[in-house]
Amino acid sequence: MPLPDKTNADDPQTFRRSPCAVANTLDLIGDKWSLLVVRDLLYGKQTFSELLDSPEKISTNLLADRLNRLEEAGIVVSTAYQERPVRYAYSLSEKGRALGSVLLALVKWGTEHIPGTEVMRKAGSATKP
Repeated sequence: MPLPDKTNADDPQTFRRSPCAVANTLDLIGDKWSLLVVRDLLYGKQTFSELLDSPEKISTNLLADRLNRLEEAGIVVSTAYQERPVRYAYSLSEKGRALGSVLLALVKWGTEHIPGTEVMRKAGSATKP
């Protein structure tokens, strides 16, 4: 029987590869962009244009895709703030905010093991640790 295209963390029968917590976490947020979107939302960015204005320069189609994926996974919540055209504000759910400790662990590891790495203090500004 083929595996489903999407992982549903609430249904163990839909795990893509195995029930391994690392594998399933990577299936949700292990791509090149997802944790950067979460980082920016943690730092207070809310709109699509604010998220586009990150130092990594994500493209519009990738940002839209990641926001949709993160929303489907229950990590991001979108709320319409304008009717015509419809525009959304994005925020992290409780599940998404819980990724803050994961990001802090990555910051700690990166600053200790990758020379020249800087800590992002607020969206778009970096400082030496």
